[in-house]
Parts: sequence; structure tokens; C-alpha cells
Amino acid sequence: MKILLVYPQIPLTYWSFQYALKFVSKKAGFPPLGLLTIAAMLPEHYEKRLVDMNVTKLKDRDILWADYVWISAMVVQKESVREIINRCHALGVKITAGGPLFTSEPEEYDDVDHLVLNEGETTVPAFIRDLVNGSAAHIYTTEEWADIRNTPAPLWDLIDMKHYATMNIQYSRGCPFHCDFCNITSLYGHQPRTKTAPQFLSELDSLYQAGWRGGIFLVDDNFIGNKKKLKDEILPALISWMKQRNYPFSFITEASINLADDDILMNLMVKAGFMTVFIGIETTDEDSLVECNKLQNKNRNLIACVKKIQKFGLQVQGGFIVGFDNDNASIFDKLVTFIQESGIVTAMVGLLNAPKGTKLYQRLAAEGRLLKSISGDNTDFSMNFIPKMESRLLVKGYQRIVDTIYSPRKYYERVLTFLEQYEPAGFTAQRIDRCQVLAFIRSVFRLGIIGQERRYYWKLIIWSLRKRRNIFPLAVTLSIYGFHFRKVFRRTEEILK
Repeated sequence: MKILLVYPQIPLTYWSFQYALKFVSKKAGFPPLGLLTIAAMLPEHYEKRLVDMNVTKLKDRDILWADYVWISAMVVQKESVREIINRCHALGVKITAGGPLFTSEPEEYDDVDHLVLNEGETTVPAFIRDLVNGSAAHIYTTEEWADIRNTPAPLWDLIDMKHYATMNIQYSRGCPFHCDFCNITSLYGHQPRTKTAPQFLSELDSLYQAGWRGGIFLVDDNFIGNKKKLKDEILPALISWMKQRNYPFSFITEASINLADDDILMNLMVKAGFMTVFIGIETTDEDSLVECNKLQNKNRNLIACVKKIQKFGLQVQGGFIVGFDNDNASIFDKLVTFIQESGIVTAMVGLLNAPKGTKLYQRLAAEGRLLKSISGDNTDFSMNFIPKMESRLLVKGYQRIVDTIYSPRKYYERVLTFLEQYEPAGFTAQRIDRCQVLAFIRSVFRLGIIGQERRYYWKLIIWSLRKRRNIFPLAVTLSIYGFHFRKVFRRTEEILK
């Protein structure tokens, strides 16, 4: 059996970092972890190839080589997914599909031969068994959660790591919270499930032995869902593993704001090599936090929480949302003020949307306010429901937020606010690799000579060289990120005109 695993193209988005990747000669931010893991679940004697359309073109001869084309995708990739499906039909090659997009919207893909939904650990074995017996069904689904202690390590030999800026692995699935706009609990459950320490370290070993050195994104939707296990088992083991190998990796992950409540956990994360956490702040409005059931953020000094996490040596990236029913016209200025004062440099602000499977989707459907399916792009100025605030006012206010926080002056002010108080771990601060040198050289030309932000760029560069040389590479990186974010929003605004 010949299996071609295809990862669809991700459009230009906030998190795609396409403009930033050019500075380091990389083609994609991360490899397709889901497909690499599914590949490890297939019988060893199957021939397997992988085409990541974000790295290389999908050719007809690739499709014709295969007995089956396997697709996994997120909602934001639906346009590329449709192109792949049409090409496979035209060439007479059968398709198997799974992942978040197909699990959320299976009714949209009746023309796919086999839909293997939910978590692959639970549905792929049944599909393979039926396929071998010649009785494969159209759809495979389950209400059971997988035991990820049995999940195999990804097949890294299916990709060329040099094309990617960062590798990614997974430690846990599920989230203990119930935010009503989030579909994580419907896809992966409310009770966090975790891998064992030996299993987790074995996956790191596989990356280390494959020659990877650099950043790793732990794709867990809430890495700290089980704090006790992290503190008692995982992080102490990881600290020892990293020390023995002279700290070959740095880690990025996602967490909830209650990370700020646990000094021991933050200290362990930093010692283990964690440098960045993405946190869903969402809004500063208490009524809106209640509305969306983001109770873990309620009754907090959110700026103090962010600054505490930063003080421990973790850069905070933040998610923000406008468009809640309780939002009024004051929310736009309040969010700008919060973002600037907090020093959250990477601040993803998006309009509220309601994914299928969420409590928000169910409520809006009952109220007759749904309009369409979501685009999957958090920052493309689209909404899939009728908001309480007048739509034109909401979109205009949203546009004012992003135009303000990503203007060169405000953005670089925020970078300085963050860097002035940031103290990274000593073992990561001094490292400068080839990619960072290349990025700096290109940033000098693109940002320091021809860019509209050049006066702010040079102010930051000179400041960091004079006062904070240990974080000079980060200063350059954040300058490049700002360039990407401005380009993304300007391109979107031009399309909407």
C-alpha cells in the first residue's frame, strides 16, 4: 500500500509568519505534526511519503504514485483542501481525511472516500483493519478519548527539517476550562490527558538524534492543565535531560493565566528551557469574561499577572477578542491601553467567531444569529454571526486597535516596555546561531534602511547593544515579527477595500 500524506497550504495569516520566515530562509513555521504522528500509526510495511504544500508543490505525479492520499487540516486550510480533493478526483485516486476541519464539518466532505475523524489513535486502527479486509466504511468516528500514553512518536524522517523554523511535539490534550467560544474541549475533552515522562523525553530524543537544535513548540492547548504532574515528574525530568545535553532546545507553549499563581511552576518551566507562553487574555471587561465563561481570568489584575510571568523569564504572547455581546464602544481604547502597558508584544486581536461544537455556536444558533461557517483566520476581519454592537462600528473599532498597536511607534514602545524588565535564563541568553545572524543582516536592509519603521528600529538596536546585549537576538526577532504583523493587517485591509 502506497500512502501519500498531504498537508494543505496555510494562507497568509497572523500566525503563518510568512513575511518573517523570509528573513531566515525558512519555508514554514512548523511541520505537520498530526500527519507525522498518523504516519507512525500506519503499518510499517506501507510505503509513505509526505508533501507539505507550505514547503513544496504537490505534483500530479505525487498523487498518481499513491493508492491513497491522506489529508489532515485545520479550518483555515479549507480552500487548499478543496483544491486537493478536486485534483485527486480528477486523477482517480482515493482520499482519506481527518483532523480538526473534517471532524468539525464532516457534512461538507461527503465526496471524500473515507473520513477518519476524532483522534487518530481511536479511529485509524479500525479503518486500517477494514481496509485490509476490503470493507472500509465512509466514516469512522467515536466518542471515546484516546489514551495518548500509547501514541507513537512522529516519523520525522518524512520531512526535511531545514525548511522549518521550529519543530513541534505534544505532551497533553484537553483543557480543564470551558470557555464558550473555544472548541478544544469538544475536540479533545475537558480532562487533560498526558504522556508519560519517559515517552515525552523519548520524543525529544528522536528530535535530538535527527539533528534538530533550536525552538520546539509544545502544541498543547493548555500545557499547565495538570500542574501537579508537571511539577512532580515532567519538568524535573526535562531539566535533567536538557542539562545533560547542554540545552539544545528552547520551548514555546500555551497556558492559562493561572500560571501566574504558581511561582514554583514558572521557575521550573524556565529552568527547563521554556521561553514563551501564549495566554488567552481575551478581554479586560469583567462582564464579557462572565459572558464567555472565562472565569479563570475574572477578578484578577491581569496586567500584574502578565508582568509577573514576564519577570520570571517568560515572554507572554496574548490573545484578545472584541465582539462580545457585553462589549461597548469603550472596549477598543481599553484594549489598546492594556496591550501597551502590559508589554505583550505579540498581541493577536481578533473579532469573535463561533466554531462548530462550541457553546457559543449553540447559543447563537438558538438565537438565529449565525451567518456562515468560520474562516479559521482569527484576524481577517470576518465574523460568522450577527453581533450586538452595530457591525460597522465594531469592525471600525477593531481596525483602529490593530492599526494602533502595530503602528511602528506603538509597537516598538511595547517591545521596549517588555525588554526593559525581561530577564531570560542564562543558558539561552548568549546563543547566536547562523539564522539569527542572517536575520539581523536582512533586517538592517529591510527595516533599518528602506522600512518606514527605521528610526524606531535603530533606536531599539542601539539600546539593546548598549544596555542589554544578552537579549539583542530577541530584539531583532521582535522587530521582524512587527514587520510581519503590519504586512498581514495591511494586506487584509487592502483586500477588504
